[in-house]
Amino acid sequence: MGILDIFKSQLIDVIEWKDSSANTMVYRYDRGGKEIMMGAQLTVRESQVAVMVNEGQIADVFTPGRYELSTQNMPIMTALQSWKFGFNSPFKAEVYFINTKQFLDLKWGTANPVMMRDAEFGMVRLRAHGIYSFRVADPVVFLKEVFGTSAYMTVDGVEGQVKRTLVSGLSDAIAQSKIPALDLAANYDELSQYALKMLAPRIENLGLKLESFVIENISLPQEVEEAMDRRTSMGVVGDLNKYTQFQAAESMREAANNQGGTAGMGAGMGAGMMMAQTMQMAGHMSQQSAAPAVSGETKFCPECGQKIPRTAKFCPECGKKQ
Repeated sequence: MGILDIFKSQLIDVIEWKDSSANTMVYRYDRGGKEIMMGAQLTVRESQVAVMVNEGQIADVFTPGRYELSTQNMPIMTALQSWKFGFNSPFKAEVYFINTKQFLDLKWGTANPVMMRDAEFGMVRLRAHGIYSFRVADPVVFLKEVFGTSAYMTVDGVEGQVKRTLVSGLSDAIAQSKIPALDLAANYDELSQYALKMLAPRIENLGLKLESFVIENISLPQEVEEAMDRRTSMGVVGDLNKYTQFQAAESMREAANNQGGTAGMGAGMGAGMMMAQTMQMAGHMSQQSAAPAVSGETKFCPECGQKIPRTAKFCPECGKKQ
């Protein structure tokens, strides 16, 4: 092998990254000790961005496509480098591939209760959980603020920071939505969209974009859930008088069915009589509650001395106005 062949074996002429994982965010191209030659082919696939770094300084950024590394495609790198050996010489630089796809189905949850001020129950503690997704929106900002000089980075490297940022802002989103605590369960979609608009700007300074934020469940305090159960029960019962009659009839029927033989027949007849009496009493109570009360008190007419109803306006005997 000649000297020229040895020199060529130390040059890289094809640069690409085939991502086989589901959660890799940044990959630094492994040069293996070799140098990139001018005129090398750079392939950037969909959902990827390639960033060239020269001596720690971000130079050119390449969007999806195929490029031949030249002075035309690398204007910043050309300005930074002093080409001592002409434009066909090799150069030392790092190439970072940033994954710009959405990272889906990431879990979030409130480790501690979130405080909410409710108009009906006052201060309420809530717990919630759900999923969210995000992507790298600004590769340059992400490299500067998050990635640094590492060789490899996955979602796990930023998930904790993003999750805590979102959960901390959730209490503000719930409070500003002004949705009552009793209506939260019926407004998950509306609250999720409102929270997405409020929380998205909180991670933009990291070069990230919050694509979705979904609330799967909000757990209310026990006392609030009990109040909801009571209201639901009253709505199901409806007319309390009819419900009382129905309950009495059901109780009598079960008592009669639990007896056997002749004794059961007698018990059944007795139960039927008791049921009728109970229903009559319930109906009478219903009529009394519906009809206005009539006073039975009397008084004496000061003119003729006759006993007349206390509510009478005229005496029925002498016609004197009372």
